[in-house]
Amino acid sequence: MIQTIPTTPIDGQKPGTSGLRKTTATFRQPGYLENFVQSIWDGIGGVAGKVLVLGGDGRAFNAEAVQIILKMAVASGAAKVIVGQGGLLSTPAASNLIRARGADGGIILSASHNPGGDDGDFGVKYNTANGGPAPEPVTNAIFAASAAIAQYHILTAHDLDLNALGETGLGEMTVEVVDPVSDYAALMETLFDFDAIRALIASGFSLRFDAMHAITGPYAREILVNRLGAPEASVMNAVPLPDFGGGHPDPNPVWAHELMGLMMGADAPDFGAASDGDGDRNMIVGRGCYVTPSDSLAVIAANATCAPGYAKGLAGVARSMPTSAALDRVADARGLPCYATPTGWKFFGNLLDAGRATLCGEESAGTGSDHVREKDGLWAVLMWLNILATKRLSVAEVMQAHWAEFGRNYYSRHDYEGVDKTAAEALVADLRAQLDKLADLPAGPLVVSEAEDFSYTDPVDRSVTSGQGIQIKFEGGARLVLRLSGTGTHGATLRVYMENYEGSEFGTDPQAALVDVIAAAEALAGIKTRLGREAPDVVT
Repeated sequence: MIQTIPTTPIDGQKPGTSGLRKTTATFRQPGYLENFVQSIWDGIGGVAGKVLVLGGDGRAFNAEAVQIILKMAVASGAAKVIVGQGGLLSTPAASNLIRARGADGGIILSASHNPGGDDGDFGVKYNTANGGPAPEPVTNAIFAASAAIAQYHILTAHDLDLNALGETGLGEMTVEVVDPVSDYAALMETLFDFDAIRALIASGFSLRFDAMHAITGPYAREILVNRLGAPEASVMNAVPLPDFGGGHPDPNPVWAHELMGLMMGADAPDFGAASDGDGDRNMIVGRGCYVTPSDSLAVIAANATCAPGYAKGLAGVARSMPTSAALDRVADARGLPCYATPTGWKFFGNLLDAGRATLCGEESAGTGSDHVREKDGLWAVLMWLNILATKRLSVAEVMQAHWAEFGRNYYSRHDYEGVDKTAAEALVADLRAQLDKLADLPAGPLVVSEAEDFSYTDPVDRSVTSGQGIQIKFEGGARLVLRLSGTGTHGATLRVYMENYEGSEFGTDPQAALVDVIAAAEALAGIKTRLGREAPDVVT
């Protein structure tokens, strides 16, 4: 029986750059998930007769949420929902499934790199028919619907068995349970030279992939172990757990400390990598050599033609504005168009759909191409393995060769997490108010050359997105960016990005190379005084 349940708007259901993220406890509140899902249906003009994809990263509340959404989809007239076995799908695999099946859209359940479990976070994101995150007009329509909602619709029925593959009926709707890994793994085989990577591994090349007890464990086992022949022990923390084993599924040197300890040790493997909660982020590490996400993006751009799927070259490249300009240097040398967009993968969608860009990346460990419309952690890992299999160099040697050709953009991000939201917003607002007066003024040991509040005009549809972060450039080429993150659920997170180009000296510790930019950031923003923090919580 289909029920119509009266409800009222719930404050705070505005999707951010990657959907709606709140604490798991918040989503468990009666009617909270239902209100937001109904707002999605209403905001996109309904789901009657539509085909949807559904799945998530397996964090706490994933299983219950999948069942609720299935019952809401049938109650609103959806024709079919394709769901990953057990309710599981990585974010890039969901994007691929939407595209491969010609679905009208999909819902991905994840809070990405945020902690999981009953005391952690949960998230819901709607992706459109191109497989990518909903663009701002769609998220705005969803938010408007959430502010006007008066009722939601749901089927009263027993939960479905989502472990059995195949089709079943739920009311008038078809539910198809699919293997969450197979279609994605098959796609990867069309893009990369699996024979060359297999031969590299067979030659004695050793690797470790840390799935961080998140969604990519089964994907990594199927691809790296079953298809490429790596030993079973090559995949660490491979079993997805609702609380990610109590860890923080963010692939960076701080949270992937087990892998980092191994890779910096005396008996380190040749190659290390990690991915996050929903599989869209990555970390690349060589023996004794951490590769920053910005450098990884630049290296992939310079060497993408090693992989068969990119042998014809790249149409163009794109990065988020806070990402380092290392990519720009490769683009200049290769004669490629290069775009700088606001943070958020959805801003790459138009460039990819229009064929203006093939490769995109963000400094927050997200890299991907036009094979899907999401960043893709395992894709980046396989690209690196393909590059190493072709060049037969170590990770450190690849980096040294890259810097010798293009120079090095020393780069670092300092995160101040869980700070007082009011204080952080005031800090940014006060700095923004000074931007038109900063040119030619000293900032600690540096002198400001340009200052702006970044605004982006999409070259495809000419839409304008403003207020995307403070960008300050200094005489001599250094750069500073400050922005508030939209991915946290507690307080506010201030992200401070710093870079400085060096054409000949590549062995300096990044924090030492950036000491003047760090001092300039403090002189301009007064972070220690205004936020009460002596040091950042996370340095990457």
